[in-house]
Amino acid sequence: MPKNRSGGGLTGTQQAAKFLGVSVLSGAVLAGIALPAAGALGLAAKGTVQGFDEIPANLKTPPLSQRTSILDSKGGQIATVYSRDRTVVPLKDISPYIQKAIVAIEDSRFYEHGAIDLKGVLRALNRNAQSGGVSQGASTLTQQYVKNVFVEEAGDDPDKVAQATQQTLGRKIQELKYAIQVEEELGKKKILENYLNITFFGEQAYGVEAASQRYFSKSAKNLKVEEAAMLAGIVQSPSRYDPVNDKQEATKRRNTVLQRMAEVRDISQAEADRAKATPITLKVSKPKNGCITAVNGAGFFCDYVREVFLSNPVFGKNKEDRAKVWNQGGLTIRTTLDPQAQKSAQESIKNHVYQTDSVATAVTMVQPGSGKIMAMGQSRPYGFGKTETQINYSVNKQLGGSNYGFPTGSTFKPFVAAAAIEQGRPPTQVYPAPYKMPYPGVQTCSGKPWVNTENAEVPNENKSEVGPYALKEAMAKSVNTYFVQMIADIGMCPVMEMTSKMGVVQGNGEKLPEVPAISLGSKGLSPLTMANAYATFANRGTYCTPTAIESIATADGQSLQVPKSSCNKVMSERTADTINTLLRGVIDSGTGQQAGLQSRDNAGKTGTTDARRNAWFVGYTPNLSGAVWVGSPTQQVKMENITIGGVWQQKVFGGQVPGPIWRDAMRGALDGQSAPTFISVPIPDQPKEKGKPGGKPGNKPGDNRGQGNGGQQPWPGISIPPDLLGGNDRGGKGNGGANGGWPNPG
Repeated sequence: MPKNRSGGGLTGTQQAAKFLGVSVLSGAVLAGIALPAAGALGLAAKGTVQGFDEIPANLKTPPLSQRTSILDSKGGQIATVYSRDRTVVPLKDISPYIQKAIVAIEDSRFYEHGAIDLKGVLRALNRNAQSGGVSQGASTLTQQYVKNVFVEEAGDDPDKVAQATQQTLGRKIQELKYAIQVEEELGKKKILENYLNITFFGEQAYGVEAASQRYFSKSAKNLKVEEAAMLAGIVQSPSRYDPVNDKQEATKRRNTVLQRMAEVRDISQAEADRAKATPITLKVSKPKNGCITAVNGAGFFCDYVREVFLSNPVFGKNKEDRAKVWNQGGLTIRTTLDPQAQKSAQESIKNHVYQTDSVATAVTMVQPGSGKIMAMGQSRPYGFGKTETQINYSVNKQLGGSNYGFPTGSTFKPFVAAAAIEQGRPPTQVYPAPYKMPYPGVQTCSGKPWVNTENAEVPNENKSEVGPYALKEAMAKSVNTYFVQMIADIGMCPVMEMTSKMGVVQGNGEKLPEVPAISLGSKGLSPLTMANAYATFANRGTYCTPTAIESIATADGQSLQVPKSSCNKVMSERTADTINTLLRGVIDSGTGQQAGLQSRDNAGKTGTTDARRNAWFVGYTPNLSGAVWVGSPTQQVKMENITIGGVWQQKVFGGQVPGPIWRDAMRGALDGQSAPTFISVPIPDQPKEKGKPGGKPGNKPGDNRGQGNGGQQPWPGISIPPDLLGGNDRGGKGNGGANGGWPNPG
């Protein structure tokens, strides 16, 4: 069945039924239009022109739905999104040929009649009677425009569309009254402009500009006469006269339009004949709608922008209001995405993790001090294919991410250290840190202790990792038992308060649980959360909420309010500088050596979780923070004896696969940028017994004599909290299962 135009008029027979009794009773003429008989209009109860005048005529023309352009920070286009592919243009930017063609074929007496063409109705009746069927309709351009307004207002709601196009007598009367209003208020030129911008031209193109771009890849102002005639011919039945699918039928229709243009003297017969002899030559531009068309792998960032728009009250009081604005479109959204950083991130991803690998990676970069998201990409592209996904691994569930995020492993440890330093613990703090120990009891924010009812134990990665350790070495080596003892020393509440102020929540949006295993990254977080939290260290203790949108302009050039980043001091500069110094050690001599940047100050932390299902590297320079996650989105793949990016890995560590991804992504993102330095805090190395790193490895956990001098304090000014020597002195039996898994270090 051919798809009729959404604003097309009634058939001649239907028009006859409505206008057969042209008003004899009233004899009234309104705006030069002969009104139908009162009875035929259903106005018998009123019986007068006054009754017709009392029908409401308050047509409110909605802004036309248009395409929205999403741009990067430099003004480059990321993607276009729309519910209607339409670009509204003024009449001066529309070829005179298409203006004349549409009038000639749809309403040749457009400039001579009012809202309804009585001569056209009579002509249609006569021709239809002669043909014995329906060969000609009688709707004017104004009436078609009014119908299109109803359809546009209905949007994609099928019930509203059906109501807007219903062929009832009452509806036609209302349309007539609206048409009169439009004629009086707009005038012919504006009606024609609006019609050309609202009508459907097939192939998902609404309005003449989109149609010209779709079929000929050119602006509507540059259309030739034969091209204009083809577009004008499509309007009556976009599916039947679609030149992409049936060029022969489209050619016949085009030639009909050309001949009609000659008959009404818009062009000469010779011009019409030359145009008819010209074959239809298309240069089709395929529709590019949605984040799936985004450049440089920015589809997920594009989708994140959409999710932010639909969820933020800045753009509307409720979800329905925000969706209406988004679907209305016509917006120019300039985002924070840096094209250089995005390109570098995507290239690094492709070089290290293949789309077809059994695991995936996600990379997110944030600018310290502003919260601007500079890059966001992942190895599985945005799409619907086998190795594609619409889940954004970089963000929380509420904004299109995975259900829970991904356990972060040891990348959580700097949060514990920052909380401890803020509580007054020195950066030289020493804990026994045995190879393995039961989880100790820990004070919670409620004042009730968490107790290890299942006697669950936490080991270090290697049996050779036996304390005592000071913070500097424990951070560089990512010693699990050290940080479990640290959180037992200071309690859970300082850590909960610190992470809350740094915007750290689980991937499902819930607060972190108060269990000691949290110090080892047992709960799922998103790469954006991690990159932005680490940006707080780079920004010397000031946390800024993440932001993706710089500005929004409407189709008429008005600026919309956008959500701004809010920044708050969450730790002292001294604490942040201390963490920066500690994390520089991770890259210089610790688990993150493969991730280091040689040309500028940088710091970071590795992380690997239980059974190597997740591996992380989160790092930063003073002017850019980045988080890299590698793992199975379903958490089903153990990354041992596995090939990733064409390289076989016996065991995956945070510094081994995510680290090089981070290094290469950051290197390209920062190329040509300034290289500011961190402010270092002097942290003395832990004294070692000659020939034995950190004391005698054979000592039992909690044995204070294992520090090399018969139980006396081995280092002046460095103390070991006495209640931690046994590893479980505050513990007991209860609720060990609340830990949620025991991550390995990375």
